[in-house]
Amino acid sequence: MKPLEGKEIILGVSGGIAVYKAVDILRHLTRNGARVTVVMTRHAQEFVTPLTFQVLSGNPVYSDMFKWDVKGKGLTHISIAERGDILLVAPATANIIGKFANGIADDLLSTLFLSVTCPILIAPSMNEKMYYNIVVQENIKRLSNRNIEIIEPMYGELACGDEGKGRLADIDLIIKKVIELLYSINSKVETQRVEQQGEKEDDLSNRTILITAGPTQEPLDPVRYLSNPSSGKMGYALAERAKRRGAEVILISGPTSLPVPSGVTFIPVRRAEEMEKAVFGHIDRSDIVIMSAAVSDFEPKRYSEKKIPKSDNGLVLELKRTHDILANIGLHKKDKIIVGFAAETDDIIAKGEKKLKDKRLDLIVVNDISDPDIGFRSDFNKVSIIDSEGKVEHLPLMSKMRLADIIIDRVIAIEFNKGYKRGN
Repeated sequence: MKPLEGKEIILGVSGGIAVYKAVDILRHLTRNGARVTVVMTRHAQEFVTPLTFQVLSGNPVYSDMFKWDVKGKGLTHISIAERGDILLVAPATANIIGKFANGIADDLLSTLFLSVTCPILIAPSMNEKMYYNIVVQENIKRLSNRNIEIIEPMYGELACGDEGKGRLADIDLIIKKVIELLYSINSKVETQRVEQQGEKEDDLSNRTILITAGPTQEPLDPVRYLSNPSSGKMGYALAERAKRRGAEVILISGPTSLPVPSGVTFIPVRRAEEMEKAVFGHIDRSDIVIMSAAVSDFEPKRYSEKKIPKSDNGLVLELKRTHDILANIGLHKKDKIIVGFAAETDDIIAKGEKKLKDKRLDLIVVNDISDPDIGFRSDFNKVSIIDSEGKVEHLPLMSKMRLADIIIDRVIAIEFNKGYKRGN
């Protein structure tokens, strides 16, 4: 499933030199599965004709506020507004930003802005002098204060030949922001639905879950260390959802900038050795262990008490393996349910299956970290879950909070099956 499949994106295009980039934005949106309706200002049509957008989107292009919507059931600005999941305006000129900020509705795009109830993303593009004009900055701030997402322009060569901040943001970043905003909305809706209906509350009562999260850091000297880009977001999401569902939660985390979920027992660590000691210091009273931390596989053979000086001759660094915490847990698992994670760049299913078997896991969550839009640092992930019976479940892109609930659901199913087999 593509990340924008089934989504209706309204692409607003205003009249700046970056209009040609809106064509590529349209291509990327449709490649990701979105249905796109393009709304152009009169000035935008001076740069690229509506026919280009019509051919690439497969839909009519709109610019006249008083025409009847051929796809909808009413006037264009109302009909389009009702079916949009998100309004993306790219490029957004100083003129259209000023209209949005001050409630001016004198063309289809500015009128549509006042009509939509869906989220709005605005990607400004203009000369640096215009961008930093106090009036434009006040208008942008006013929009930001109304929970409208602004994708800041980049620094680079401008149409006039000068260099400065004003270039339209990278297309990949714009598409990523669209996906993130839509999935964060879905996650909030799901959380509200769960809270309103009381689903899954307290289904982990009388359970103690030990969760590891974040990276570890292996110091080379007082200022340098070996590590990885793990943000800890997956582990913290698991801890938050497990606590919400009634578990006693022990969260052992490497260094992150995340707030600690309320009500959990929090144990901060830095090195892999410290994480191992913390895990085995609390594992005996744990029913379920979820090892989502990205533990360093190697550490320096020698630590320098003083900062290693820079040298033009380079540096030879000798490494040694850290202890395999997950494998050691598997050797002493008893009746505990053990969940592992695997971050791979190729053959992810085969490598996940091998890790599941070698480390005697009940479940493993694998993801492809070669995709820059998911995994490390992102609020979203697309994973496959493999159980001890060889079943592989491929999940679509979703928020890590939603994924945490699914992982917990699978753990509860394993626990039920184990209990059933023991009872028989």
